[in-house]
Amino acid sequence: MNRRELIKAFAASASLTVAGRVWAAPATDARMLVVFLRGAYDAANVIAPVGSEFYYAARPTLAVARPDAGNPNAALALDAEWGLHPSLRDSIYPLWAKREIAFVPFVGCTDDLSRSHFETQDTIELGQSVGGGRDYRSGFMSRLAHELARVKPIAFTDQLPLIFRGQAQVPNTSIASVSKPGVDDRQAQLIKGMYTQGSLANSVSEGFRVRDDVYKSVSEEMAAANRGAVSPHGFELSARRIGHLMREQFNLGFVDVGGWDTHVAQGAATGYLANRLGELGRGLAGFAEEIGPAMWRDTVVVVISEFGRTFRENGNRGTDHGHGSVYWVMGGGINGGRMAGEQVKVAEATLFQNRDLPVLTDYKAFFGGLIQRVYGLQQASIDRIFPGIKPKDLNLV
Repeated sequence: MNRRELIKAFAASASLTVAGRVWAAPATDARMLVVFLRGAYDAANVIAPVGSEFYYAARPTLAVARPDAGNPNAALALDAEWGLHPSLRDSIYPLWAKREIAFVPFVGCTDDLSRSHFETQDTIELGQSVGGGRDYRSGFMSRLAHELARVKPIAFTDQLPLIFRGQAQVPNTSIASVSKPGVDDRQAQLIKGMYTQGSLANSVSEGFRVRDDVYKSVSEEMAAANRGAVSPHGFELSARRIGHLMREQFNLGFVDVGGWDTHVAQGAATGYLANRLGELGRGLAGFAEEIGPAMWRDTVVVVISEFGRTFRENGNRGTDHGHGSVYWVMGGGINGGRMAGEQVKVAEATLFQNRDLPVLTDYKAFFGGLIQRVYGLQQASIDRIFPGIKPKDLNLV
């Protein structure tokens, strides 16, 4: 072995210390799981800008209350400007206290303004510049796997996702979707039968008709936006299985979770979004527990979505397709307990096109900087994964 090879081998076996945290060397058993929230989750209510007066003016029925120890429905304080949704109190908030999670606000696609689930999901999974033409045979996690000699990738999906298409040979396995309607058709008929002879018969019948029409309209769009992704409840039930498989066999994984297209009756501290968040948070906490304390130190979980949602609530007490989002980065070796990346005061004047959170950190630059840290990749490798992109190092590991 010559001197250059010796230095390279030493670097691969060393540890990185960042802001007082120790991260095991890239060439050891580092693991990464990307969790894609399909349907565009409402980041502004999950990591809420509680220091913004405009947030409360823009969301009169949807805003989560400012942190208040005496109010179980209030946001959980992250810092003076940001609060975490209360449904994540027992699952994600403890990770914040242990500095094992960081949030990256104002992140997303700088070159995709379509606000289309399908267009933007494709954009992110491909990791290619929008203006340069798309190669649907090459997803960015496939390119990453191709650069890593010892990686064992897997997709926890029904079909191989776009993000893993390419040169690398990637297996996929389905995790069961679990869902159950609150009132099925048989129960609805029984309820209507109870009121057949009464003055409320027409109201009850019309109520179920409107419910069915709204559900059909909303669920068709949501089902399309989900692209077959597992439900949050299904993810909660299956996350430990994912943790087990990534502990024993695989070290680069992808899973998508649907159910985030909240145009109608989204809810604030409670309701539809809160229930989905609770399931997601418990699933992520279960994954961390299953993978084990030792391996958790060398694991990075990244939670993303195709875009955020409109900052102002709509007339249906929901939110529509937006732009800027918030990513989560979790792991035992994460330099967490902080809001990372470029930020701006949340106010009407700083909205993108007077409707959405802006994008200040491009997702390709974010991932480029993160994987460069996690795997110790040279710039030439980053260029092959994200051509023409300068990595943005947010000191996350």
